[in-house]
Amino acid sequence: MAADLHCHTKMSDGSVGIDEIVLLAARGGIPIISVTDHDTFSGSVRAGVIGKRHGVQVIPGAEFSAVDPLTGRKAHVLCYCCKSPHRLEGLCKHMRDERNRAAAVMIQKIMKSYPISKEMVLHRAKGSTAIYKQHIMHALIDAGYADGFYGSVYHSLFNPADGLAYVPLQYPDVHEVIARIHEAGGIAVLAHPGEYDSYALLKQLASSHEIDGVEVWHPQNKEGDEQTFVKIAQEYDLIMTGGTDFHGMYQTKRLPLGTCSTPDEQLEKLSRISAQNDG
Repeated sequence: MAADLHCHTKMSDGSVGIDEIVLLAARGGIPIISVTDHDTFSGSVRAGVIGKRHGVQVIPGAEFSAVDPLTGRKAHVLCYCCKSPHRLEGLCKHMRDERNRAAAVMIQKIMKSYPISKEMVLHRAKGSTAIYKQHIMHALIDAGYADGFYGSVYHSLFNPADGLAYVPLQYPDVHEVIARIHEAGGIAVLAHPGEYDSYALLKQLASSHEIDGVEVWHPQNKEGDEQTFVKIAQEYDLIMTGGTDFHGMYQTKRLPLGTCSTPDEQLEKLSRISAQNDG
């Protein structure tokens, strides 16, 4: 059966509501999803309640942003089936505050060049736990100053090298994030390692037995990534997950829910490890 274990909603940087993502899954014949909003479990909890009404199983999840201290590159960690999510609330709040701090500075910079208001951005971020670049771009599109989320305007504003409004975020150490997830009784899966060129990090985290799994099936995989990730997962007995990294219209290309999924045997493995954590 299809299981999309990487989905975002309006609770973070997705464009669809929690009820909508459940209905998309139900109508699209996807019986299992995981709502993995950034730095919050709130969307996942609510989706679970709605999912029961529509015959969709929702595996509790969240996605945490971190940094690899050896390379300085970003690394994302998916947390599944957390037994004590309240123990991660401090980490969640820290990142939400950091995102909002950076967003406030970005908006002020953009307002010097474009006649949008802070209120326009806040309106498009309504319901989210933080303000994201997608919300800023949405305001610029609606005001007629951009014709897409990730075109020339986006790069002129947010290019890390010389973007007019770029503000770096301070991310926690990936090793600390994984340790905190485990302390809270969660399952830690390294998300889309190919997107951030995290091949060495994956090998390191796998060989040190820090992670429980790796996201093998993802739309941003480059040629050969899937085979590489499968090989490492098999070598270190990791869970292999798959997910669309669904963001609705806030993504670089059209990716319907269920574009990437997790095989049944890996779902069973995830469930088995979650049960072991209960014990």
